[in-house]
Amino acid sequence: MAERASATAGKKDGPDRKSPGRARLTGVALIVLSLTGAVLSYLAFTVWVPGQQERYEHYRAAEPCPAQATAQEVAAKDCLTTWHFTVTKAESTFTGKVTAYEATLEDKGDDSWQRVVRFSDSGPLFDKLHRGDEVTATGWRRDIVVLSKDGVRQNTSDAPRDEHQGNAALGVLVALLAAQSLLFGAVRLARPTTYAPFVWEPYGRWLAFTNICVGVGVGAASVWLGIPWWTVLVSVPVVVCAVMARLLRRQRRAMASSAKVLGLDTLHRHIQSDITN
Repeated sequence: MAERASATAGKKDGPDRKSPGRARLTGVALIVLSLTGAVLSYLAFTVWVPGQQERYEHYRAAEPCPAQATAQEVAAKDCLTTWHFTVTKAESTFTGKVTAYEATLEDKGDDSWQRVVRFSDSGPLFDKLHRGDEVTATGWRRDIVVLSKDGVRQNTSDAPRDEHQGNAALGVLVALLAAQSLLFGAVRLARPTTYAPFVWEPYGRWLAFTNICVGVGVGAASVWLGIPWWTVLVSVPVVVCAVMARLLRRQRRAMASSAKVLGLDTLHRHIQSDITN
């Protein structure tokens, strides 16, 4: 009797026994969230990634500006300017997650003018910078994109890069999370009282965290390997499917093993009961 009451209570508190109104409200919220993610993913692939690629191509095609070019001529030609500065400070600061590399530059002809440039790593130039060093800066579209000294050059954090894999991976990640939210929300609207297994535990949690981990991991690996950014469009969904298939197989094996143990335990109790009787 106690076991039956416990089972009844567990079923009543389960996700399939919630109020239909509450389930539908959750479904609407999930669908709205999915539409927001779909818009963000669309903008990533129609505005963000193409815009970054176009900026990089323009930068690669830019040529040095003519000597004594005016600001209007520089803007019209979209060319590269050359400035000469003095380093007043070069320091690296650990922020708790990453290390920030910053160099403060001063105009040789105007001591009141200063500019801070940032680098993504310490080499090959940053480690060699010291107070009082004379450096040459390459400017493009009002940003300092390259700093050089004695023939050693290093791109700053403002330099355009052909590294759009991370942006593409983020767009795919948002699209996959949007698809998950749409599916879970639609099921709640269609079946507000019986929407398992489209619940957070365990499948929803598995799918969400798999999407995030795979999106970040594949994006970082693609940047490191230097493979084309569009390959991320295929690789992220494929890896997510592979990981989820492995998790589901492991879950089924665990459930089968648990059922087998439960069956043996029930058989053992029956045998003990027969012996006692």
